[in-house]
Amino acid sequence: MKRIYTKLLYIMPLVALIAFYACKPAASKFSNPVGYDLEHPEKFNMPESLLEISGIAFYKGLPDTIYSIQDEEGSVFRQKWGVKQQKNVGFAGKGDYEDIAIFSEKVFVLKSNGQLYSFPFSETVKEKTEQLKIHKKLVPKGEYESLYADPETNKVYVLCKSCPVDKKKKTVTGYVLNYESKLDSLIPESTFSIDLEQLKALNPKLKASLSPSALAKNTKTKEWYILASANKLLVIADENWKVKEVHRLNSSIYNQPEGIAFDKDMNLYISNEGDELTNGNILRFKYTTSVKK
Repeated sequence: MKRIYTKLLYIMPLVALIAFYACKPAASKFSNPVGYDLEHPEKFNMPESLLEISGIAFYKGLPDTIYSIQDEEGSVFRQKWGVKQQKNVGFAGKGDYEDIAIFSEKVFVLKSNGQLYSFPFSETVKEKTEQLKIHKKLVPKGEYESLYADPETNKVYVLCKSCPVDKKKKTVTGYVLNYESKLDSLIPESTFSIDLEQLKALNPKLKASLSPSALAKNTKTKEWYILASANKLLVIADENWKVKEVHRLNSSIYNQPEGIAFDKDMNLYISNEGDELTNGNILRFKYTTSVKK
């Protein structure tokens, strides 16, 4: 009996240690930007008409209505959060439409070839806009999926997904357009670039490639949030496009992240294109001071 008791004295701490580590949650291999828990979103599944949802935007940051596009049909959709029923305004025929921005009482839509379409925001309640304007040859030939319009500066940012200028460089080039509201015109102003070697400096396991699929600006921190659907990455850069953070996205949550936006309360939204097995969706991440890096 004494021998059994002695053995138990040795075994019990070991059992307790095993139980402790068995109950302890595994450390996540996915990181978060400050304020957002990228692993626990609120999910809003899209109707069939938005299976291939791409860009998303808000009017003046108001979260009551989400405006979106899908990459095959020339329509801008609008709906309330959690309400699948949507209404849409037609602006063009079928095409590869990638991103949307709303500012200065205008809706801007980016086509993959770099063309921009614009029409008055007031026309979003119609079945078809009667005041469409197409802005051509503002950026060089290439493939584009990322658009952001800054209401504070009247600047429009277009970011390359795949452009000849970046073929032999480890960079992603972007273009800044100045919006002249009185003339309702976009004027090329300047260029910028993201050094992709900075990705590897932050995470040596990553390739120095990006292929951006969406772009938004965190107006609280002035940081750029850049989505890369193919690589399942969220890249955060400072005001001058220096990469500060790289966050890998969980493929079980992010099927094909194609759109990104913030509302006025700094909540973050990411849209995912669906497929044969998965609905298109929009994920909402409420901003909170409790989430650290």
